[in-house]
Amino acid sequence: MSASAYTPPWKQAVKKTQGKSKGKGQKRSSSRHSHPFLAQDSKAVVGQFHDLPVENLSDYGVYLSFGRDRVLLPNKYVPDNVAIGQQIRVFVYTDSEDRPVATTLTPAGVVGDIVGLRVRDTAAFGVFMDWGLEKDLLVPRGEQEARMEPGQTHLVKICLDKSSHRIFGSTLMAGFCHRDAQDLAPGDAVDLIIHSLGPIGYTAIINRAGTGLLYKTETFQDLAIGDKCRGYVLRVREDGKIDLTLKQPGYASVEGSAQKILHILESRGGSSPCHDKSRPEEIQEAFSMSKKEFKRAVGKLYKEGRIRLLGADGICLAP
Repeated sequence: MSASAYTPPWKQAVKKTQGKSKGKGQKRSSSRHSHPFLAQDSKAVVGQFHDLPVENLSDYGVYLSFGRDRVLLPNKYVPDNVAIGQQIRVFVYTDSEDRPVATTLTPAGVVGDIVGLRVRDTAAFGVFMDWGLEKDLLVPRGEQEARMEPGQTHLVKICLDKSSHRIFGSTLMAGFCHRDAQDLAPGDAVDLIIHSLGPIGYTAIINRAGTGLLYKTETFQDLAIGDKCRGYVLRVREDGKIDLTLKQPGYASVEGSAQKILHILESRGGSSPCHDKSRPEEIQEAFSMSKKEFKRAVGKLYKEGRIRLLGADGICLAP
């Protein structure tokens, strides 16, 4: 579901607060802050970072030029000795009254990004996610793939409602996979985003076009929801599902051979008479692998400092 087609239910919840601001809010309300300006000016993009010039100073902060509009940067974010015309890098979003407001805080992502966020609180119309700003990111009830509870971390796409210019989040899988998956083959390099954790591995978004399973045994690092990494297609199953690995093509077999060598060394007192000059038959008998596999695995273990090379006397575990 696209941001432009969706009518968030929280719009009804905030209507009661519209038009009730006093003092500070009234001074900021003017034709300069109407959304038609934002809609007509492609440079005035809410939900992104901008380098904006200071237009004028006020009791509440500084006003920054924002396309044909202007946006307030509250006092607590204003740098010392600020001057008219000075450029300030800010993130622009909307306040509770749908007015553009600037901050120098850095959110977890910008509109269009897919990030892992923690649920801070829940309401009847949605859940609020901690994304690094004072105003939490709302994931409306209709934009939730599954039930979300406080403290949980979920993969969230940051979206923009083009009619209200309000930023919201979505956990719908359709938003993550926005195009058809391309044909993939074992060994293909892919961009992964960790979606969720299961008992045997991680579900990952592949190239923003589909999902696959990344087994824990095929990773060499701890991963969290929202992490982005480079991966590879391990196999494509008969049912079309894709298994993934973080190990480069060829690395998986080397790692397996290396682990086998370590296990055999440990079971035989920590050493073996085999070395890179040993006959293939000797290596096959001792380690059940080819001489080529043996040499590649030994080289890997040596570089990692896990074994020592003893020349003609073979190899042994590093102390």
